[in-house]
Amino acid sequence: MKQSPNHPAQTLTSSTTSSQEARLLVRETLRISANLASSPPANQPPLSQSALLEEGFIGSTSRLICCEEIDGRRWKYVAESDASGRFKKNSIRAVGLQTPQAPVEELMGFIRSYVVPEGFPDSVIPSYVPYMTWRALKHFFGGAMGVFTTKTLLNSVGVSKSQAIPGAVAINWILKDGAGRVGKMLYARQGKKFDYDLKQLRFAGDLLMELGAAVELATAAVPHLFLPLACAANVAKNVGAVTSTSTRTPIYKAFAKGENIGDVTAKGECVGNVADLMGTGLSIMISKRNPSLVTTFALLSCGYVFSSYQEVKSVVLHTLNRARFSVAVESFLKTGLYVLCMKQDYRVCVYFFNLVAGHDITELS
Repeated sequence: MKQSPNHPAQTLTSSTTSSQEARLLVRETLRISANLASSPPANQPPLSQSALLEEGFIGSTSRLICCEEIDGRRWKYVAESDASGRFKKNSIRAVGLQTPQAPVEELMGFIRSYVVPEGFPDSVIPSYVPYMTWRALKHFFGGAMGVFTTKTLLNSVGVSKSQAIPGAVAINWILKDGAGRVGKMLYARQGKKFDYDLKQLRFAGDLLMELGAAVELATAAVPHLFLPLACAANVAKNVGAVTSTSTRTPIYKAFAKGENIGDVTAKGECVGNVADLMGTGLSIMISKRNPSLVTTFALLSCGYVFSSYQEVKSVVLHTLNRARFSVAVESFLKTGLYVLCMKQDYRVCVYFFNLVAGHDITELS
């Protein structure tokens, strides 16, 4: 309806009503879009189907508001209008423009929504896939090892023995956990180093985790030394846990493209938990046959350490620390060329062993 310029009150009322309708449309559209974005992706339909849908809206009381496409999924938003042309309240709905998926595709889409970041692979750098592969293997071996260490500790402390005193067992277990917490607190003082030598500290933390597991298994041979051995093992494992936790965010930040660090971190932890549960389940089935602890520990430990090394090797950092800067300067003095520090072999010792953790040096002209 055309408003007369001689009636400013009517014009103001009409403008206010239109503004409220616009806010309502935006709010409803965002709400529906958030719900649809969590659904698995689907194939785009042929153009003929889209054209039929468009023709269905023409001549009806539904009016097309806008179209949207998110990760290959397309929708059209429509709303019911009354005789005066205004949108009815709570009448906005989304119409999908994609064909139904096969059950296998829906299952794969559901799995991808839990284990890979949104927009994968464009949302992360290429080294993300090998890193997560080795990380999953490491957690698999770690979960399997946890079953044997826990079983050994319980046998050593006397839980399986009929003459065990519940109070003494509880006290020994509490003291063991308390020692681990004290070690974690003291080691956290070195937190500033976590920002400089991520890869070395991460690998060293995994070595400490395996050392702690070995000490826990040693309690089976000398159960009368359970308390000191269990305390030492728990200190080593808690220090390793602090190192892993402290270096996790900078490593995930190196993989993220844009502002999706939270998504990359959440999916990475999900992959680790799934692998840990799989390793735990397999280890429970194996432990029922009472295998040799030495052989089992040797196999699982080798798999854990190798996976950890490959995991650290897959990380490509975008910043310079003292070791990488020394390699860059050395290369410049020898060849007269700069190096691309994002992909370089920074020949540094990973704590106790002279291991190489990095990539080949790439010359930058």
